[in-house]
Amino acid sequence: MRDGGPSPASPPNITDTADDADALILFTSGTTGLPKTVGISSGQLNMRIRGISAPFRADAKPSVGMMCVPFFHVGGSLGMLGSLYSGNTSVVQQRFDAGEWLRLVSEYRVSATFLVPTMLQRILDHPDFTNTDLTSLVAIAYGAAAAPITLVRRAMAALPHVAFANVFGQTETLGAYTTLLPDDHRDSVRAGSVGRPLPGVEVRVVDPTTGNDVEPGTVGELWVNTTQNVTGGWLRTGDLARQDADGYIFPSGRLGDTINRGGEKFGPIEVEEALRSHPAVTDVAVAGIADEELGQRVGAAVVARAPVTLEELRSHCRELIAYFKLPERLAIVDEIPYSATGKVSRHQIATLISDQS
Repeated sequence: MRDGGPSPASPPNITDTADDADALILFTSGTTGLPKTVGISSGQLNMRIRGISAPFRADAKPSVGMMCVPFFHVGGSLGMLGSLYSGNTSVVQQRFDAGEWLRLVSEYRVSATFLVPTMLQRILDHPDFTNTDLTSLVAIAYGAAAAPITLVRRAMAALPHVAFANVFGQTETLGAYTTLLPDDHRDSVRAGSVGRPLPGVEVRVVDPTTGNDVEPGTVGELWVNTTQNVTGGWLRTGDLARQDADGYIFPSGRLGDTINRGGEKFGPIEVEEALRSHPAVTDVAVAGIADEELGQRVGAAVVARAPVTLEELRSHCRELIAYFKLPERLAIVDEIPYSATGKVSRHQIATLISDQS
């Protein structure tokens, strides 16, 4: 500084409080109630972006990714921010359309994307799929909702050059806390799994009533403890799952979606997988239907490619699931009403089935 000259501006006084201020506010899916706001601080967001994305390098060739999930979804917002942080190219599809998705991948040579299962199914079903050049695709991550085993196997067969990864998490954990890696997809024993916890993630499977850990292989509520939890400490996720001896997690549905049929409690996913294996079934959603005698009955909304009856479906499922899990109410529908993030409202499904029964 020269004598008599003006003093240079003082550097800003940056304190830890800046890291505590909310930088991003997202909303939960609201499939079991009204969506909840989740505030993500600047410090949490910064740590998460750095953890999932490589920093920009001027000498690195940028990759091309496709962003086609809503930005209010944790996968959409963090995926876009991570891509910007890395200096990659992002192709943004503001509203998902399978035909347009195919065109954009081919035109811009997209190499990686994130999809919810319903998007993946519509892409495979689209008439332009077989004639579209998808050789640029290297990796597809999928998640946000349960992915039918048959759908994943079909996608792997149709796109053998693509590495598939199943990611499992929620808004409160800033996205994935488990991943089923591409090599694990080839293991039939792990079909239907969402993989093992990521490094630094602790997972417990507990009895939701007592909070005590259940035996390995037993279904319970997932509790997660990781530095990326926005609330800090152990998070009761509300997800039901079992964990095998190797640490792989197999989801069973949401705790709030549990069907209680005469004291027998179970999730809808196992029933849906059994029904989906029937050759006449294109898509299905299962929910508990209120019943004066048993509390709830098992109801199924089915999209069928050929005529099918309730008794035919029950007969098909008898060797696949326990008798008390067999569907007792049936609604044939044109389509399953999915949300923008590919999830099903079980309450809406229950109402739909009741109206047709």
